[in-house]
Amino acid sequence: MQVIKLKKVIALTSLSSATIYRLAKKGEFPKQLKLAERSSGWLLDEINDWLESKSILRNGGQL
Repeated sequence: MQVIKLKKVIALTSLSSATIYRLAKKGEFPKQLKLAERSSGWLLDEINDWLESKSILRNGGQL
């Protein structure tokens, strides 16, 4: 299980930080993990699963 920081999430998804936080608040994007008082990150597996789900939707539900 690998934790990645916001900069890497942005690089992987091509989304802005504002979009990432907005989608997460709406339950449409993986939520961040609180790692310490002033540090958080995302699970790489959850980001990859989210990207894969977008690919499946694009392909009409087909892998």
